[in-house]
Amino acid sequence: MATSGNTAWIIGRAEALGFDLCGVVRAEKFAELEQFSEWLAAGYAGEMRYLEDERRREPGSVLEDLRSVIVCALNYNTDYPYSTEAAASANQDGPRGWISRYAWGDDYHEVMWGKLNSLQAEMKEKFREPFAARVYADTGPVAERVFAKHAGLGWIGKNTLLLNEQLGSWLFLGVILTSLELEPSLKPGAARPPDLCGNCRQCLDACPTEALIESYVLDARRCISYLTIELRGSIPEQFREPMDWQVYGCDICQDVCPYNRAAPVSRMPQFEARRFLNGKTLHRPSLEWIAEMREDDFREVFRGSAVKRAKWAGLVRNACVALGNSLPQLDTEERQRVCDLLKRLAGSAISTIAESAQWALSRIE
Repeated sequence: MATSGNTAWIIGRAEALGFDLCGVVRAEKFAELEQFSEWLAAGYAGEMRYLEDERRREPGSVLEDLRSVIVCALNYNTDYPYSTEAAASANQDGPRGWISRYAWGDDYHEVMWGKLNSLQAEMKEKFREPFAARVYADTGPVAERVFAKHAGLGWIGKNTLLLNEQLGSWLFLGVILTSLELEPSLKPGAARPPDLCGNCRQCLDACPTEALIESYVLDARRCISYLTIELRGSIPEQFREPMDWQVYGCDICQDVCPYNRAAPVSRMPQFEARRFLNGKTLHRPSLEWIAEMREDDFREVFRGSAVKRAKWAGLVRNACVALGNSLPQLDTEERQRVCDLLKRLAGSAISTIAESAQWALSRIE
């Protein structure tokens, strides 16, 4: 029989392990999971075939005898200007690029797994009855945001991300699926946090590629995060100029969100921007440094980093596009240096790099 004491204990241990939010919800087939099928049918997932896994819409198929879902959230905001504020300095000290805030430090999957596995280990010591459990941190066929919403951690905003009134949206989500019968963290009859987006549409208006085609609906094929990370081929030309200086992911729809204006800063040093002995950094990194990076250098620089997801050729491709966008603003000496680099890359045996470099050179012409 489920007891609220067990749920309170789990939430307390999650907080002690450093999580900023934790909630428990029964593993039900929520309406949002059916809406996800409609989103897929519209083709909005692009090449992300893994999202078609039927288990995302059938929670019980992920873990046998699944009864409860424990959802944990970890704040990753850091004390640096947002990309929309930093864009004015994009070409100071040579052309600079933008890597999404979540990927500046250690791979969030590893950080989340460590904490979730610790919580699961404590649960095994606490509860005498045998139980099954499975841990996911943005890695499995699980709709974390839907469970987080129904566990009372926040609401799903117009930018399709989980929003919390106090913490904003700079949140990593992880779950523990379990056969334990746990009392939901929201008491029976208690209302979930309301949708406070109201009439605001700043995220929709700010998206440079119009990926938020309507409130709460994202066409991933237009999203800069998808284009710079998930897409393996050439980036469609219509999106290259709007990409501006973005080389990995995009933060714009979060940067402009009113609930992030006073978002607290993370206590986790693992999420601080990496800095290297040669003065390089992942906060506003040099585009020339990235474009010139060899594959073995890429593996070393981004060891234990989420940026690995884009792969070396993808990141260099993205840097070529960003360099092309920076060319008109560079002084004569910088422009010549960048053009020389792009001419070398235009001869790459990798077609996506060569073609992107050629496009970048056409920007100056």
